[in-house]
Amino acid sequence: MRKMGIGLQLFTLRNETAADFAGTLRKVAELGYEGVEFAGYGGLSTAEMKELLKETGLKAVGSHVGMDRLREDLQGEIDYLKAIGGRYIICPWLPESERGQVEDWKKHIEFWIETGAEVRKQGLQFAYHNHDFEFHLQMDGEYVFDAIYSASAPEDIQVEMDVCWVQFAGQDPLAYIRKYAGRLPLLHLKDFTKDEQGNMVTLELGQGDVPLKEVIAAASEANVEWFLVEQDNCQNPPLESIANSLNWVKENYLSQL
Repeated sequence: MRKMGIGLQLFTLRNETAADFAGTLRKVAELGYEGVEFAGYGGLSTAEMKELLKETGLKAVGSHVGMDRLREDLQGEIDYLKAIGGRYIICPWLPESERGQVEDWKKHIEFWIETGAEVRKQGLQFAYHNHDFEFHLQMDGEYVFDAIYSASAPEDIQVEMDVCWVQFAGQDPLAYIRKYAGRLPLLHLKDFTKDEQGNMVTLELGQGDVPLKEVIAAASEANVEWFLVEQDNCQNPPLESIANSLNWVKENYLSQL
């Protein structure tokens, strides 16, 4: 099995970073994470962030950038990420008002292709991060999830797959990892179960229903570069939860290398 990077999506620690961004990143590094995927920069300048990453040894994997920022200040996002040594700009979400119709998605895909071309021209890579709603609608006989990539070239839009949401949508995450092998540099490693109402309850790794060991093996074969641990909502203090999840990774993946 290949060695893949182990990073953290910082949305998991959104309250902690809001209170103390630098101190929180120091704790993430102390736990043993190798990199971080940003969801905002906490107001730090590029010089401050670059110094913080150098101090902690954390790598900037990439950044989740919302549609408003992609539309209004793509150049600013590119400049910041390049300055701190990151590579991936990822669209993480679409508001419900923008994803109800096929025509909405066609416009978004055109925009992402243009965005991806500009990002690539400046030495970075654009990707899209899924939830479950990409499996609620079909375009030209396939789910929107697949239509995004059918309509675009890999160099313009790469896949950041959230296996938790793929499985929650009733799909097979292992089959989807295999399907997008070579176009899947980033994978969100998450776990979940459902409550009595059928809603997702995100859990620490190894506590839920996702076949994580099989996911890791499939990701290795698919040339995934980075796992990004994420837990949308934590039952324990979030820093404790990410420590427990990393311990699971160490015991069930890193110890097998």
